[in-house]
Amino acid sequence: MRILTIILIILLVLLQYRYWVGEGSQQEVWRMKKAVAAQKQENEKLQARNKALEAEVQNLKKGLDAIEERARSELGMIKEGETFYRVIEPEGSE
Repeated sequence: MRILTIILIILLVLLQYRYWVGEGSQQEVWRMKKAVAAQKQENEKLQARNKALEAEVQNLKKGLDAIEERARSELGMIKEGETFYRVIEPEGSE
């Protein structure tokens, strides 16, 4: 009976070791859950960025207003028939 008890205790210790420290252990599961949560958060950020870029692409493909706005702001272009006025601030005034 005593030998059976010792064998069962040793078996229990070995199983507990594998559960807490060995391959596929609880510690590894916790690490993987943290990694999955971090990856999900990163994916959400990237999906939001992709949606914004997709909306901008669709706007550029379909809307001439967006193209006109970019031409005016980035390239300094003006429409035909418009008068261009350049306002120069005097030095020292802020």
